[in-house]
Amino acid sequence: MAFPFTAHTHRRLAKAAMALCTLGALGAVQAQAPAGWPSKSVRVVVGFAPGGSTDVMARILSQSLSESLGQPVVIDNKPGASGNIAAAEVIRAAPDGHTFLIAPTSVETANPSLFKSSILPSRDLAPVGGVGRTQMYLVAKPQIEAKDARELVALAKAQPGKLSYASAGAGTPPHLACELFKLATGTTMTHVPYRGAAPALQDVMAGQADFVCDPGIAFPHIRTGKVKLLGVVSAKRSPFFPDVPTVGEQGFKDADLDIWFGMWAPKGTPPETVARMNRELAKALALPGTKSRYADLGAEAVPLSTAEFSSLLAKEGQLLSTLIKEQKIIVD
Repeated sequence: MAFPFTAHTHRRLAKAAMALCTLGALGAVQAQAPAGWPSKSVRVVVGFAPGGSTDVMARILSQSLSESLGQPVVIDNKPGASGNIAAAEVIRAAPDGHTFLIAPTSVETANPSLFKSSILPSRDLAPVGGVGRTQMYLVAKPQIEAKDARELVALAKAQPGKLSYASAGAGTPPHLACELFKLATGTTMTHVPYRGAAPALQDVMAGQADFVCDPGIAFPHIRTGKVKLLGVVSAKRSPFFPDVPTVGEQGFKDADLDIWFGMWAPKGTPPETVARMNRELAKALALPGTKSRYADLGAEAVPLSTAEFSSLLAKEGQLLSTLIKEQKIIVD
């Protein structure tokens, strides 16, 4: 039996359709932001001591995240083992969206090849997103007879093994960047490890080591002429020294390594929670105040989606694990 399709019926169907659309929209919102999260303070574990780049980035972000999430975001420093202690802490945490890790990507891409440990972030942690990066800079002692990377390489080839480079420690990103530089240039140079980037730079300034792959702390000394900037160890020029060519532009391809920083969650954290946190990170990184405070660190506030961050981790992990194995890099 057919029913007559009246104007009244049309209005009722239209209202029903609108109600369904509204329910669908509400369902999508709930899928993106689960009700009740976060229900308490959010802990961000940092694998380095207060005052370092990783810690300062985390504290800058925590202020914005506290406002946008409506709960305190508390920094918990767990230094040691190049970030492995902090990673282990987060791996053990409940995957309820109230514990996260902020660390350099090396905690996943280099540490498993450097340390004998059961920690495997690629297996036991869920990437959330990128939170910024620093480029590295080929910085030499003021007395060196080279004005760019080409001339440094010429010096090294004329005196195999005589030139020395300082680093922040065996297996650290500045060390790995200099190893990539050696491979790309076909040179032999002596590695002198230090306990951190600051003492490594100090000895380059004093002329005790010839150069260093500096993670951005040398800026004031470059500007005052206490050290020489010979090139940027990155795929692109630095926004802080736009007139200085990269090492690649000077003829040495594949000699670039940025220090990326990111956020991870315990494996099993709800995907919608990870997605919400990624969006909040992007908002925080877009703020002019965040960009300015990052610049004070010699860093860039560059957000990465979860997919982009995962891709970066996979590519960097392949590069660094191969480098560490081939160069027989060990951590004492």
